[in-house]
Amino acid sequence: MTEGPYKLPEGWRWVRLGEVAKVRYGKANPKRPGKIPVVGSGGVFDYVERALVNYATVVVGRKGSAGAVLVIEEPCWPSDTTFYLEWQSEVEPGWVGNWLRLRKPSPEGTTATLPSLRREDLEGFLVPLPPLDEQRRIVARVEELMSRVREAKRLRQQAKEDAERLMQAALAEVFPRPGSDLPAGWRWVRLGEVAKIFSGSPAPQGERYFKNGQTPFVRVQDLGRYGVTTNLVETADKVNDLAVRECGLKLAKCGTILFPKSGAAILTNSRAILGVDAYIVSHLAAVEVIPEVLDVLWVFYWLCTVDMKDYAENPAYPSLKLSTIKQILLPLPPLDEQRRIVAHLEAVQEKVKALKEAQAATEAELQSLEQAILDKAFRGEL
Repeated sequence: MTEGPYKLPEGWRWVRLGEVAKVRYGKANPKRPGKIPVVGSGGVFDYVERALVNYATVVVGRKGSAGAVLVIEEPCWPSDTTFYLEWQSEVEPGWVGNWLRLRKPSPEGTTATLPSLRREDLEGFLVPLPPLDEQRRIVARVEELMSRVREAKRLRQQAKEDAERLMQAALAEVFPRPGSDLPAGWRWVRLGEVAKIFSGSPAPQGERYFKNGQTPFVRVQDLGRYGVTTNLVETADKVNDLAVRECGLKLAKCGTILFPKSGAAILTNSRAILGVDAYIVSHLAAVEVIPEVLDVLWVFYWLCTVDMKDYAENPAYPSLKLSTIKQILLPLPPLDEQRRIVAHLEAVQEKVKALKEAQAATEAELQSLEQAILDKAFRGEL
């Protein structure tokens, strides 16, 4: 009898996957359009006229998303980036699929560029096996519980979207559309009239410019990590004095607003306020406000309402000219009014942050619940 990692209930036994199923290689997509799903390591991605497999099976990612597991109940065509299981004895596919999801076969082998799962590792993978009727009963119970978890996740996602809309609604309430009538004491100005607009410099090439670096060097990817932040401090790279002397780097002061000005990153509408002095890459635009006229958070929140793709040129490789950015219209109330409205927006932002943190905690709890359900299932406790 095969020994496993823990004691099983009476009537159960440990088997190796290769004892109950043959591990088959998927095949290249035949490219003849039809209604049969082609299943890759990431899911269904095409449809063909005939099936490679005409029974319920488990498809396991072999390359790329190696170890990804899908239970396929209908005829399908597993692609050449996958393995699929051909049953050698009576086994409920959902039982094996859920076990593999719980224990996650790891890609021990490698190809030139992608992690890959070896067939012999999958064949030798230990599986707890109760009688077939028990497998089916537990799989049905797992599905019932997981459907409740999925519904909870759907509601959590809806709450997340509602939180996002809360801030969007607050911004829409505060900032008028360009060219519309303004409240008394407000006026329209061009951004370049009340702020210094500039871009960074090309990134230094060579490790010597980053060795023992002390000053942050902001790349587009650093903005991408946060999406929107009012305190960008941490960057992937820091430059040293040699880079400053030899590379003509552009320094942006603490409090400068940054956003992408070239490439597809423009479409992300990432925004950041520097929390430290930093050098910035040439793919970023910088807005340094005149403090006697503008509250930096007023400009930042207003920029969060501006879709920069409306001002970008060359759809094949979007880019923003500094001259174009300077001409964008900004609503300008008196400074005291700006600060009062900013305080309101900050309060809304704190509420949104608290909601998101609660949602993140719920998401982690739901993920743990899924694992707990599967763990109990395979110990015979459901």
